[in-house]
Amino acid sequence: MTESSDAARRVVQLRSAGVALILDLRSAGLPTVVHWGADPGPCDQAELNAMAEAAVPPHVDNLIDGPVSHSVLPESHTGWFGIPGLSGSRGGVAWAPRFTVNTAVQEARRLTVEAADPSIALGLRLTIELTGSGLVRLRTAVRNDGDDAYRVDAVSAVLPVPERAGELFDLAGRWSRERQPQRGPFTMGVHLREGRRGRTGADAATVVVAGIAGFGFRSGEVWAVHMAWSGNHRTWAERTGEGFRTLGGGESLLPGEIVLRPGETYESPELFFGWADGLDELASRFHRHLRERPHHPGSARPVGLNVWEAVYFDHDLATLLTLAERGAAIGVERFVLDDGWFHHRNGPDRGLGDWFVDEQSWPDGLHPLVDRVKELGMTFGLWFEPEMVSPRSELAVAHPEWIMRARPQLPPASRGQQVLDLTHPKAFDHVLARMSAVITEYGVGYLKWDHNRDLIEAPGVHRQTLAAYRLMDELRAAFPGLEIESCSSGGARVDLGVLEHTDRVWASDCIDPLERQTIQRWTSQLIPLELIGGHVASAVSHTTGRRHDLAFRAITSLFAHFGLELDLTRLDDAETAELAEWIAVYKRYRALLHSGTLVRDEHLSTGRWLTGVVTPELALYSVAALRRSDEEPAGRMTFPGLDPARHYAVQLVGPNRDDLGHRPGWLGSPAPRFSGATLGTVGVRLPALRPETAMLIEISALPGTAP
Repeated sequence: MTESSDAARRVVQLRSAGVALILDLRSAGLPTVVHWGADPGPCDQAELNAMAEAAVPPHVDNLIDGPVSHSVLPESHTGWFGIPGLSGSRGGVAWAPRFTVNTAVQEARRLTVEAADPSIALGLRLTIELTGSGLVRLRTAVRNDGDDAYRVDAVSAVLPVPERAGELFDLAGRWSRERQPQRGPFTMGVHLREGRRGRTGADAATVVVAGIAGFGFRSGEVWAVHMAWSGNHRTWAERTGEGFRTLGGGESLLPGEIVLRPGETYESPELFFGWADGLDELASRFHRHLRERPHHPGSARPVGLNVWEAVYFDHDLATLLTLAERGAAIGVERFVLDDGWFHHRNGPDRGLGDWFVDEQSWPDGLHPLVDRVKELGMTFGLWFEPEMVSPRSELAVAHPEWIMRARPQLPPASRGQQVLDLTHPKAFDHVLARMSAVITEYGVGYLKWDHNRDLIEAPGVHRQTLAAYRLMDELRAAFPGLEIESCSSGGARVDLGVLEHTDRVWASDCIDPLERQTIQRWTSQLIPLELIGGHVASAVSHTTGRRHDLAFRAITSLFAHFGLELDLTRLDDAETAELAEWIAVYKRYRALLHSGTLVRDEHLSTGRWLTGVVTPELALYSVAALRRSDEEPAGRMTFPGLDPARHYAVQLVGPNRDDLGHRPGWLGSPAPRFSGATLGTVGVRLPALRPETAMLIEISALPGTAP
């Protein structure tokens, strides 16, 4: 450990998992980045100093007299004309900081820098860490050391990427079509992805990636940024005429949202930056980081049955009991009662906030259902929307001051509902008390936590987001073992911030497997499969009207946290038996799926997508045909991620698949033997697939072939 103002004047190297971050602290100013990317190996101080000197840009005409530079928190006095690191003022003055580093503390992979600008009475703390998986985690704190208020308008941090990063990639979307990829050149200016919805947003970028031209799943350097925050936020890629390319982000603050009184501090949400060789390795770094958390779900992810698309608001006890019994009979382990159980909730425009069991629908409370669910060996889950309120609810009538608004008039309604101001202490305490009472009475083990509208004219998004996090944390502390799913109009709150307080995310309200192939593929760019809710829905999708066979629906859902959301009473005996077999397949492979390394590929000419999860001993791959092929028969399929020195057996798995057409002669019994090198580079011919179908392939290491 080093801690002194003199020790701060050096070049620091942080290393982890093949990644290095080298920071120059030799001047009095904030640290600048010498290198972020592939680890060059351990370097002594002389080499680090030489590396830093070699990174200083030469002087060119018509710029400042001295090297133009920028720190991780860029300041204009360094000649930086891009997005500033700190925007704020004291009534229009004290807006151009020049921070000086006072101390720098290095502990293993973490560097903490304390700095100040006495001339404008501000203090600053930068915490920069390389995680065990090689991600850079960066957080900023700004402190008001003055005698009057300081208004913070934006706090942003950036890391540089080299000029060879010539392409940008991120995600877009809308309700029921989240996380759709988009890609283009890294041009001059700012590629800004800003969310001002009061939640992460179905249209969120999720990760902004810069990479070398043509980067793919398994090759091509990429650099990425993600904002671990569920409120308003900004992430971007910026290229300037001075030769700088940066990735950055920060909270998007509303006017006057953060005004620091003397002695107060604003702490920014965490930014995560990742470097990798290919998108799969980038995903693996995020997945490993999440799996290494002490509170990451460690038990087998149970098969859930959510009854929303089976019954909607029609809560008939006999029907629900039948669904529970049929679900238990085929292997369901968790039963989730969705929206509609509370006071006067027979439609989407009423009842929110009145968290009491509805006496008309449930004259004996939920006990008859809950007791039977538990008798059948399942845990019980329940739907809440704690951050919302219906204007006609008893709560809103009694406490209109608890409805979030920026003016006396209410904001425009969405889904007939408004936002409950959880920053109001009494509103927070009321919701916590009501939820706690219901959880206690019924032994609820799982919450589907919904959030079904954007925050329009919401004056306190920052504090509201923190209050929602705190509500989740207090419930989890009061009820050890309680699991929470983050649902937000489907997948509109998917980020690493909310996952510090929840146990999985609902990827989308669209369960059409064709749509889910894309949604889940790109949700998993950030989040491992065990934290992504994926359900088998009805044969005819409730959101798109498409019809798909059970195998396609089930195989798609396997590559997530598998569950069901359909009316089991409408299945015939053959369909019920097949669904039970797919549940058994999930249980057989879930330990693999939820601990292994994700690999992906796509064959553009055939419309086939490959998704696999690999461990040293076992791999499971889905091959899905998303459209008709340009050529038939399709060419060979290769299987990435296998050990080239080992030998493997290959077999189709899952219920009998007569729909796959003619099977090549090699794919029979006994299972053929191939090396990992052959499977990864030469490949094999697979059975033909009709559009919007899939096959499931197990590749297992043969005994005695370990290198």
